[in-house]
Amino acid sequence: MVPTSRVVSLCAWLVLASGCATHLDRLQPIRNNFYSGNVTAARVSLQKELKRHRGEKDVLQLDQAMIELAAGNPKEAEQLLRTVRDRFDHLEQKSAAEGAASMITDDTALAYSGEDYERVLIRAMLAITNLMTDGGDATAYALQVTEKQQAIAERLESEQLDERLRIEAYKQVALGPYVRAMIAEESPLTLDDAVRARVEVANFAPDFPMAKSDLQRAEHEVPIPAGHGVLYIFGLVGRGPTKEQDSAEATQAALLVADRIVSAVSPRGLPPTLAPVPIPRVVQSSSSLDFLQIRVDGQSAGETATLVDIGQMAVLQNEARKSEIIGRAVARRVLKKGAIYAVKEGVNAAPNSPTSLALNVVGIAWEATEQADLRCWGLLPDRIQVLRVALPAGEHELEIHPANRHGSFGMPARKTIRIHDGRNTYVMGQFPDSRPVGELLVSGETRD
Repeated sequence: MVPTSRVVSLCAWLVLASGCATHLDRLQPIRNNFYSGNVTAARVSLQKELKRHRGEKDVLQLDQAMIELAAGNPKEAEQLLRTVRDRFDHLEQKSAAEGAASMITDDTALAYSGEDYERVLIRAMLAITNLMTDGGDATAYALQVTEKQQAIAERLESEQLDERLRIEAYKQVALGPYVRAMIAEESPLTLDDAVRARVEVANFAPDFPMAKSDLQRAEHEVPIPAGHGVLYIFGLVGRGPTKEQDSAEATQAALLVADRIVSAVSPRGLPPTLAPVPIPRVVQSSSSLDFLQIRVDGQSAGETATLVDIGQMAVLQNEARKSEIIGRAVARRVLKKGAIYAVKEGVNAAPNSPTSLALNVVGIAWEATEQADLRCWGLLPDRIQVLRVALPAGEHELEIHPANRHGSFGMPARKTIRIHDGRNTYVMGQFPDSRPVGELLVSGETRD
């Protein structure tokens, strides 16, 4: 018979493998520094976490990209986003070894391959970021936004998701065709491409208030009047979604998922009653910031409007995949109980013996230390907003004010910009709340 002390030590090691602090705990100092406007401190905090938790390198590099954008380094940000994009694409093919490890501990044992919305938004942010440099790859990145969503949609067809939730949670993001349209409008030779892209924007985002006027202009007007250029403002507005740990009881749909997993790896059946299991829940931050008021040369030039509601997309996708998430957690709980029973059988532990009781305690602790996977792209905005303004060629003073329906408030961002005849100029700023973080980026001003 195997000594009780050895059995307990073995299982205790498995308990400790689950760890204590969550990704959200480690992310909080980075977010606090970033949102307070201290970009340097945010970078230092992030670098510490990269050294301590190499398994979270990919998702931390997404936050590093947002910090580099705020610091005025779009080229560095683009390289980071490209690296993680390629890594996530590779990790979408889950390994059997990782799947087994997650059943011993929890989903934090899996290499993080990003949520569906994050995989799409990497490409969206690549398109915007590239516009801040030479813009040479922006159209290609914009096409990737739509292509990735189509690939995700094809994958979801084979998964049993609630159809209503799936349609709402995975509707096409309009930023890809929006970027393609504005680039196409610069040349008389690609105006037909601009019209097609504007039609896609109107179809993908019917609530976008500028969709109809943009399409009307593309179809019937000269996109850029003589002696003018066009200013496009991209506002990264609000604090984006994060994940918190929640507990959930198994639904019928989740039990079907769990039964398939358990049946594939264990001869034991699924118990009829199960305790709640830990799962991640996507949460949005509340904010008094609704949009950005734009002033040019002291005159009102309009307000930004939401093109991509990231927070809503993340919440809806989390809800759509809830049964799958619960099902995996339930299956893991069942397999852990089965492992404890198997150890008992292996050491011939009699009921109520010290070994059996010790294994029961370890089994309870093993389950109690499970953690929901709270990894996420923590410095995303809540919304991507845009505004298009045609301006005479030359220098202009730009002001961007945080605002809501009651008016502007907080601290504005200011920048002198140059509008080129017949060309687009792009500006991007991060406004998580009442003040900008870092500096406004303007196309053509990239540091060497």
